[in-house]
Amino acid sequence: MAEPEFTAKGVRIGRRLRSLTRAGQVRISGGRLELLTSYGSEIDSAPLAAVSAGRPWFGPDDKAQATVNGTRYSLTLGEDDPGPGESGPPSVRRFIDAVHRAGGRLSGA
Repeated sequence: MAEPEFTAKGVRIGRRLRSLTRAGQVRISGGRLELLTSYGSEIDSAPLAAVSAGRPWFGPDDKAQATVNGTRYSLTLGEDDPGPGESGPPSVRRFIDAVHRAGGRLSGA
């Protein structure tokens, strides 16, 4: 199995005002984006051609929005990349860059 292009754990994933998981995972691998619960169950996944990602106009720096198969999800990642030897979620900027590099679209949200 190929190494994932992007992976983040401990991500809060929500849809509208509902929180789906507080410690989920976001993974980009093999041209697909996967949103997973903390137990590894799939919330949603799609080829990156059907995904758009961006930052909300107003909101904290650790939030991103991803539209997967027409459904908009709110993702709360870490604000800063972890330093060498430190654990923690990657930044929103790295997530958006990974989606864009792998073939997804940028959203103006």
